[in-house]
Amino acid sequence: MPNTNHIGILTGGGDVPGLNSVIKSVVYGSSEIGRQVIGIRRGWEGLTHLTGPGDANYVMPLDRENTRTIDRSGGTMLHTSRTNPRRMSESRLPRDLGAAEIRELPFDGKFYDLTPVVLRNLERLGISCLVAIGGDDTLGFASVLSSAGFPVLAIPKTMDNDVLGTEYCIGFSTAVTRAKQSITRQRTTVGSHERIGIFRIFGRDAGFTALYTAYVTSERCLIPEHPFDMDRVCRLLMDDKNNNPSQYALMIVSEGAIWAGGEVKEFGEADAFGHRKKMDIGTALAEEIRRRTGQETMVSDLTYDLRSGEPDALDQLIATSFANIAVDLIRRGMSGRMIGVQNGCYAHVPLPDVSLGARKVDVAKLYNTERCRPNYKSKLGMPVLFSGS
Repeated sequence: MPNTNHIGILTGGGDVPGLNSVIKSVVYGSSEIGRQVIGIRRGWEGLTHLTGPGDANYVMPLDRENTRTIDRSGGTMLHTSRTNPRRMSESRLPRDLGAAEIRELPFDGKFYDLTPVVLRNLERLGISCLVAIGGDDTLGFASVLSSAGFPVLAIPKTMDNDVLGTEYCIGFSTAVTRAKQSITRQRTTVGSHERIGIFRIFGRDAGFTALYTAYVTSERCLIPEHPFDMDRVCRLLMDDKNNNPSQYALMIVSEGAIWAGGEVKEFGEADAFGHRKKMDIGTALAEEIRRRTGQETMVSDLTYDLRSGEPDALDQLIATSFANIAVDLIRRGMSGRMIGVQNGCYAHVPLPDVSLGARKVDVAKLYNTERCRPNYKSKLGMPVLFSGS
């Protein structure tokens, strides 16, 4: 790779609050060690569809001036996409690729692997180290680049909080905070109508967001790690409703939660990483509860509301710290690492092996399967906020 002072940075996958705090802190920290930062717009798409170093659609030089206030808002100033460079259909190939170049790309009969294009574009931009911010999918391709010999550092973000190797991902605290606020507000409506309220929340493969939201709202929850028994769910909710002076009950459900013996149904076309959309477990659960109990239900989908707006204080603090650690690793010439939290402390670890799947809730320690609640006991000696599994 060229010997330059350029550091690249990109955000991939779904947006979460706190991304701009990472971007700003990387820029400010890099300026302290004499390095210039180049923002790659629209995630990995910026490195597959780039037409040249001056392509403003995908390249954004970053400095203290144009990042000075970005940490005050949510989303990502660099924008994002779910592009997977290793799995691109012919219809999505960059238009500037010639027929000869396309023939040289690895091809499995359906998808092209544009890793060589990404490496070429990194060289064209004079980037000698890349900071990739994302979840499993984004970091999976970061591992590919690292294996190809390109220096990469990763920063985990996802409201699901399920990236292997870290107990915390940027966006998680804000998601739980927003969910708690929404449920607290909506209690008045659920209670006024004496209904059973079902709150659907993020958690495709892991139930951390639902579990911790249930912990701070003192409600029941259903998580992907433990298939639930519908008879038990109905009995618990009716007990809650009958023992509540306002005659209502609440249940928080991860989007990936499933009936015992059932499966999560999916629909629609798979995205670039092979994921299809989950069927709405919230609506299906509410309908089944209404059929079995005769009670009126109310469904509230909290998913996308949780990722909008500015980060809470904890997310901003951790995002800033992750960025500062990344810059320190760059200064020390280190790469192939992910910044994270282990045993409640900041750490850096090897890039995660996404083939191992998502980090999961330790059901035995954290979840009461009989009562469909978080475990509130045996916290002595555990980290204050989070725990590994």
